[in-house]
This record gives sequence, structure tokens and C-alpha cells, in this order.
Amino acid sequence: MPKRKLDLPANASLAAAGAAHAPHAANADEPLKTTAPAVVRAVHILDVIAAASEPVGLADLARETGVPKSTLHGLCDTLVKLRLVKRHANGGMTMGSYVMGWANAFLSQTNITEEFRAVWEASRAFAQETVTLSVLDGAEVIYLACHNGNRPLGVTFRIGMRLPAPYTATGKAMLSTLPPGEAADLLAGAWPAPLTRASVSTYPALAEEMAQVRRDGYSIDNGQMREGMICFGAPVFDASGERAVAGLAVSFLTNEIDAQTGQRIGRQMRELADQLSVRLGAPARR
Repeated sequence: MPKRKLDLPANASLAAAGAAHAPHAANADEPLKTTAPAVVRAVHILDVIAAASEPVGLADLARETGVPKSTLHGLCDTLVKLRLVKRHANGGMTMGSYVMGWANAFLSQTNITEEFRAVWEASRAFAQETVTLSVLDGAEVIYLACHNGNRPLGVTFRIGMRLPAPYTATGKAMLSTLPPGEAADLLAGAWPAPLTRASVSTYPALAEEMAQVRRDGYSIDNGQMREGMICFGAPVFDASGERAVAGLAVSFLTNEIDAQTGQRIGRQMRELADQLSVRLGAPARR
């Protein structure tokens, strides 16, 4: 997709410019009711192996899953034969190569913008506000989907719009999930021209904001992209790991938001991003 640069003159609108656990039902506190307990046990075994940082032995699997060793042995043998699990020389087990076919099929069949719209429409939060979905492209964010609310912000977000990542709520959220060295390298060239007087001006200052995102789970753009507007963002993940694949944000007029309201909105945005992440294959956050 070709880059579309955005000029932002003063007062111009933007339009012009997890721990492993057994499979559960929708209510995580209710055990899954099924007539195929062997399938549930097999998935639990895979969950434990996938969450481990090193090969998992039979004794550890028995302790983690609660499955009797005699049953566990047969299940593991079957998973090995199906290449869902790989057994090493010392008896420890790791994930097998066969699961990659399922993962690739899931990713190819998933449309992040459709999933965003499904999550947003099913949520009662932010029905009247401006909500955006963007992805990181180098040191910029590019907007994939926008719902411009009916509250006047003096801003119109458009699909394909690009903005400097350090100044946006979604950019801060996504940058916070990168290794520190990688985030610094992305911004090692010329620092982007400020959009407002509040735009963060140095990488150390941005690093402090990214630390806040990692601590609280959501980001804040308080007038850095546009004066008089405050945005709350959160990173979105898929099954691939801890690097965000997208970011969600909601925008308000600054004078509408006090500290307590901002914290509530930030948590709501984190919850909405978590719901989208689960639809993209990420494990549910606890």
C-alpha cells in the first residue's frame, strides 16, 4: 500500500491533512461440558506443552493436567504420531510441526478489520465515540478502520491515513510491545515533526510513556496529535506472540475527561482490545 503523507497545519482537521489452563466454556469458571473428554484432555496437554519454555516430561504433564499417567501415556503417543507433539531423546515433549498448518490456515482466514467491526458492534462501550484501528508501519501508524462518532472533535479519521506513531495512542500502544532496542531503532532517524506543542519530543520521554502502557495496559495521547483532544489506546495481539499486530483507540475532547474517568476509559479500551485479540487467536488475558 503506498504511503499517503499528511500535512497538519495549525488548527486544521485531519481530513484536510497467559498461564496454561484447561479448555473452558464461555464462562471461564465453568468446566467445559462435553461427551468427548479425551479431546479436552488432549487440548489441555497441548496447552501445557505450548506454554512451557523447555521440553515437558510425562511426570510434569501429569501434575499440570491431572490426567492419570496411564491415560496420559496413550494420549501423548497419539499426539506424537500425529506430529502435534515432538518427543525428544530425554523423553521431554515440545509442540510438533503439524500445528503450523492450523495456525497458518487460521491467520489466512482471519480478517482483522471484520473482527474489529464485530467486536465493536457487539460492545456497548463507545457507541457514540470515535474509535479507530491501526497498524504500525515503520515509525508511522496507518489506519485500517475508523468509526467517526457523533461528538465533534474537529478531526475526521480516514482509512489509509498515516500519522507519526510516537504522537498517537495506538502508536504508543504498539511501540510499547516491541523490544526496547527495536523501538529505538525505528525512531533513530530524524524525529518526526511535532503535531502540537504537547507532542513528545525525545525518545527517553517516549520510553517513559511506553513504560506506562506496559504498566497500565493502555496508552494515552493527551493533546499530542491534536490540541484539545485526548485518546486512549491499547495493543491488539494474535497467536504469534507478544508483539502487537494492531492498536485500538478511542477519542474524546480533553475537557470531557477527568483522571478517574480516564482510568475507566483506559480499562474499557484494554478490555475491547483483549476481546479482539482473542478473536485473532491470542490467549485470553487474566
